[in-house]
Amino acid sequence: MKKILLLSLLFCAGLSQSQIVRKYSNEFLSIGAGARGLAMGGAVISNQGDVYSPMWNPAGLIDIDRDWQGAAMHAEYFESIAKYDYLAFAKPFDNNAGVFAISIVRLGVDNILNTTQLIDSEGNIDYDKITSFSQSDYAALLSYAFRPGGDHRLAVGVNAKLVYRNVGKFASGYGFGFDVGVLYNADNGWNYGAMLRDATTTVNFWTVNQGELSTVVNGEEFNPAPADKLEITMPKLNLGISRNYEINRDLELTPEAGLNVDFAKTAAMISTDFASITPYAGAELRFQDMIFVRLGVNRFQTITDIEDLKRKVSFQPSAGIGIKYQGLTLDYAITNSGIGGSNFYSNFFSLKLDMGNFRN
Repeated sequence: MKKILLLSLLFCAGLSQSQIVRKYSNEFLSIGAGARGLAMGGAVISNQGDVYSPMWNPAGLIDIDRDWQGAAMHAEYFESIAKYDYLAFAKPFDNNAGVFAISIVRLGVDNILNTTQLIDSEGNIDYDKITSFSQSDYAALLSYAFRPGGDHRLAVGVNAKLVYRNVGKFASGYGFGFDVGVLYNADNGWNYGAMLRDATTTVNFWTVNQGELSTVVNGEEFNPAPADKLEITMPKLNLGISRNYEINRDLELTPEAGLNVDFAKTAAMISTDFASITPYAGAELRFQDMIFVRLGVNRFQTITDIEDLKRKVSFQPSAGIGIKYQGLTLDYAITNSGIGGSNFYSNFFSLKLDMGNFRN
């Protein structure tokens, strides 16, 4: 594993000199998975201890206390235009030798109009030549979490990611990369988490079908293929701190706050050429570890209002509920997926199944 990480780091460092780094790349892997984490605004970097952990902090897999765990999630964005799905399975090894998990992620948009052949070579419009295509992003994550030296307070997790992206008949790309996560449960009750996404950068290799993409009208070419066939996803750092409070015999509260750091200049509230920092916060209220209520807020950024052209701060609120019965957990989340208080709300449903006996 050390050799693979080192070779990948050296290889990606060499590629980065070719100015093919993208500010936004493989963003579908930053959405997260599981309605619990989404309802809390992603405030689960230090307190997500189940099969959804690979998308937040793979070190959290270490807290799985059954023989195995499975999960599934489905979500639809923008009135079902985009569909997002997640499937995962996690299995602890015997003798406290760590936890292994495999996850599959898909984000797809179907029935996109293809107008590349709408105008023929002489400039005539033919609406019968309009077709449709689909755009899909896939990822497979192989995850492993363990406790170094048997320390019950510290856990480390790693994701190995394989990415496949397809844009109809026009282009397809393959990528690979690694995530690294750390979780520390202090004796005083505080939990600290960190997740470095794309730790060695994630490299995507693209193949473009110029014959399908390009069109020539009156001797002029439109839709030429991009010059760069390589795309690099830069690292992102997520930091979180949380603590569990026992209100009474039936009620418990777990709040978390943290920072998301992008190593690029974005629309974040704190943004420089080196990095952009966005705060987040969320909380979960549990009743008898059976009924859950969650709130969260994240994605703080500065935008320009199109009406008065003034700068203002926007954010993305979220909320959700959950119910747990024996080994089955059903969660629901709703988030505002637009900016500036828009009415674009997305719904998330996720299911988790714990099977087998409890581990010691």
